[in-house]
Amino acid sequence: MSTSFASALNAARDAAGAQNYPQGALYVVATPIGNLADITLRALHVLQMADNVACEDTRHTQQMLRAYGLDKSGQQLIALHQHNEAERASQVIDLLRQGKRVVYVSDAGTPGVSDPGARLCAAVQAAGLRSIPLPGASSVTTAVSVAGIVSPDAQGFLFAGFLPTKSAERAAAIDQLATEPRAVVLLEAPHRIEEMAKALAVLGERPVTLAREISKQFEQITTHAAQALPDWFQADSQHSRGEFVVVIHPAPRSAEHDPREQQILELLLAELPMKTAVRLASQITGGARNRLYDLALALRSGSDAQAQD
Repeated sequence: MSTSFASALNAARDAAGAQNYPQGALYVVATPIGNLADITLRALHVLQMADNVACEDTRHTQQMLRAYGLDKSGQQLIALHQHNEAERASQVIDLLRQGKRVVYVSDAGTPGVSDPGARLCAAVQAAGLRSIPLPGASSVTTAVSVAGIVSPDAQGFLFAGFLPTKSAERAAAIDQLATEPRAVVLLEAPHRIEEMAKALAVLGERPVTLAREISKQFEQITTHAAQALPDWFQADSQHSRGEFVVVIHPAPRSAEHDPREQQILELLLAELPMKTAVRLASQITGGARNRLYDLALALRSGSDAQAQD
């Protein structure tokens, strides 16, 4: 065990030990995405008390557990990955029915988010058993938190995961995402990131944030116009190293409003209260409610001024 975590185990027992941890439950635990210090105290406590730990790679997980000073035998570890998830889910359910506490961890981050775990949780739910999530590290939310996404419509973001690996399918997927008004979050491996960058170049000036090696020594987070991404990768071979989170920012909205939006809003304002007219106009046109409300105020002000004349 690293001496850095010796006191963390005691702190975990003190901070989380008094809480209730039901037997016969699956604990879905987020683990660090790079920096071991990003583990939570509750995760450490649950990993200490777990009867079994299901995981993507038993060697990787055993190494992580030993770094924290947690002693689990090989018999307590269950290999559960994308190729055997359905089969191993039955084994986990049998253990839960015996009253065991079973933890599931992916290799890094939050299980079930582009990692195995979703089928396991679905099977546990179908069996009438309980899954308990323990929040923690996530490369998606970590990248989004510093990407500086400014959306005129304040609609959040779309997580699209990994794009297709075949070039034609990837290009078709990007064409579809290009019309998405929200920010789009993608994941990509280092051996495919430059091909993704070339495909994203069709988005022109649209800003794209690249986050690589998050929480690790050589973490790098940078934002460029989509059309400049291929040159950025070509400038330094180090730029393509590490796992990537790619955030495509929302497309800038034109300063001019859509004439159709104004026409529909004018018709609705003639018959309905402003809030109702704005809500219906947003549903009909897909426009942002805040922007339509500002337009409605301008139209109502202009109408009042004409009436006074």
